Amino acid sequence: MNALKLILEVSGALVILFSVIPLIRNDYWAFRVFEYPRIQKLFLNLIILALYVSFFSVSSTYEIVFTSLIVANALYLLFQILPFTFLAKTALIRATKKDDDNSLSIISSNVFQDNKNTAGCMKLLHKYDPDIVLLLETDNFWLKGTEALKEKYPHQVLVPLENTYGMLLYSKLKLIDAEVRYLVDPEIPSIKAKVQLPSGKTVRLYCVHPTPPVPGENLYSTERDKELLMVAKEVKENNLATIVVGDLNDVAWSYTTKLFTKISGLLDPRKGRGFYNTFHAQHLILRFPLDHVFCSTDFKLRRLKRLENFSSDHFPILISLQYEAIAHLQQEEPEPDADEIKLAEEKIHKKAN
Repeated sequence: MNALKLILEVSGALVILFSVIPLIRNDYWAFRVFEYPRIQKLFLNLIILALYVSFFSVSSTYEIVFTSLIVANALYLLFQILPFTFLAKTALIRATKKDDDNSLSIISSNVFQDNKNTAGCMKLLHKYDPDIVLLLETDNFWLKGTEALKEKYPHQVLVPLENTYGMLLYSKLKLIDAEVRYLVDPEIPSIKAKVQLPSGKTVRLYCVHPTPPVPGENLYSTERDKELLMVAKEVKENNLATIVVGDLNDVAWSYTTKLFTKISGLLDPRKGRGFYNTFHAQHLILRFPLDHVFCSTDFKLRRLKRLENFSSDHFPILISLQYEAIAHLQQEEPEPDADEIKLAEEKIHKKAN
């Protein structure tokens, strides 16, 4: 029993440590990566707590302090993820009356470049038939494998790359002033375009896929944060209804994603609805919400769904949004405080490592 107690205490201390590390505002990957598994840390924390109080009497000062820290950590982790559960208020309200002329649907999918199941991807796209398709990690193999989409999706921005950062954007709706941009890294593209809805209303679309802060990709989150906040600032400065979609390589509850929503003023449709974990599709206990869709307060939600996997390491995500002229009066736009504005500017102007 002493061995079990020691194991629980060491494990508990590690969970607390891994919860505290992300509070250190350092861009190095070892600090940022521990933001991802907050759900997993919470479950592990609760298991440790349950076993500890079940098998051991919590009577000594040390035991009381340890148990108190475990409880406090569980409450902290719960507080972090609570906004993404059904217990919280939804940020993006649901449309009550359908208006197809002012609606659009998007499927965003990181296909995993080494995945050769283009047939599975095409089958999924045929099944859900979205207005816009964004495929990430797409090389020339994927360009050729999805070429049939051109018939149904006459508007395209195609950027196949062999570095896992290729993008293929297909749209049934007219794309205006579409451009491929390399905001931070000459090898990492993003797409900016206006989309014309059937009603004639024009909305802004940003497609992004910055590098993650992990060894083998980028040791620092500096470039990711910089790109996302550059987009956020640009969104705030334009007056068009806006959608940002892509694999942000960041989780919904991280401080950088929160900063992105506050600087941009965009809403997260997952709030109050669920996690919609999209990565890793092959590992049930290691899943995080990395693929995102954010929209301005001009929209209401018609549908949000995580779709079935087609051999990728990511699940596709489907969203259907409806533009409504008075929607912005019915929803609260996130607002940054002075310190957050200052932090965003520092990150935007910070030199990449």
